Amino acid sequence: MAPPPTLPLFLVFLLVVATLTASSSSSDTNDERVEELLSLQSRSKSGIIRLNDQSLSRFLTSVATPRPYSIVIFFDAAQLHDKTELRLRELHQEFSVVSSSFIANHNISHPSRSKLFFCDIEFKESQFSFTQFGVNALPHIRLIAPNHSFKDSQPMDQGDFSRLAESMAEFVESKTKISVGPIHRPPLLSRNQLILIVVAFLIWIPFFVKKLFSGQTLLHDPKVWLAGSVFVYFFSVSGAMHNIIRKMPMFLLDRNDPSKLVFFYQGSGMQLGAEGFAVGSLYTVVGLLLAFMSQGLVKVKNVTVQRVVMMFALLVCFLAVKQVVFLNNWKTGYGIHGFWPSSWN
Repeated sequence: MAPPPTLPLFLVFLLVVATLTASSSSSDTNDERVEELLSLQSRSKSGIIRLNDQSLSRFLTSVATPRPYSIVIFFDAAQLHDKTELRLRELHQEFSVVSSSFIANHNISHPSRSKLFFCDIEFKESQFSFTQFGVNALPHIRLIAPNHSFKDSQPMDQGDFSRLAESMAEFVESKTKISVGPIHRPPLLSRNQLILIVVAFLIWIPFFVKKLFSGQTLLHDPKVWLAGSVFVYFFSVSGAMHNIIRKMPMFLLDRNDPSKLVFFYQGSGMQLGAEGFAVGSLYTVVGLLLAFMSQGLVKVKNVTVQRVVMMFALLVCFLAVKQVVFLNNWKTGYGIHGFWPSSWN
């Protein structure tokens, strides 16, 4: 009778032990990476982790996929902060708001806290990383999911920067399926500033009351009311309230040529601030001319002057309204057509 094949069984046993050991080692390595990221996150005021070429390799390329976390990276360049058209300072601040809001909405024991990290990379410190990701224009935000390599990572569309922190949070949530939660913005004024303003207001009240009863305030000046009414009219027709609520930018960078600016966005889905100011200015010109003709021109005794000024004003009004109609048709595709009264046919 032949002896039992103990050697193959022993090899199988060694293979199982080696597999379990490797799996345990990989799990320990992943846990160490997560703990290290959480530690770096806790040292940052906004929760943003500063990465460089070495740390990026440690947390991305050196970790086997699927990683236990996703990373959102803001690509920054300090030497370009002076270029106001890029708005890198503002966008980085909004990125910080998203990061701090995510941390505020997820305590350290929340399972999502260790699955998403917000990081930034500075160009001078990490030029090789910029090359690896193929980043050649700023602003730029990119998401590296657990299964992503450098080439597979997903960039945020340039048009989505218009709504700042809100659009960044939507981008992260749509790609990771992890909820960022409500956006918590820091207060405009600190507690000490509020106290100082209240004290100054209380000191100013007696002087204001004295001026008010003596009729020496700006509220008694008709020119102030006139300027205020024109401002309210312009504010209403220019869509300024829409721009404030939606936090719309005045202009965007041209995707095809970053050195150019886009002031008019073709499409009904978004309105830039410059568009509103342009259309509001045209409407304001028409309103002021009509007010002048109905309130000031009628007081001129010379009929010839009245007619010449009126014709000129009506011509300017016609051209202004025509330009508004043209811009509306260009932007939305809707046309406005005039029709003769049916009784004239």
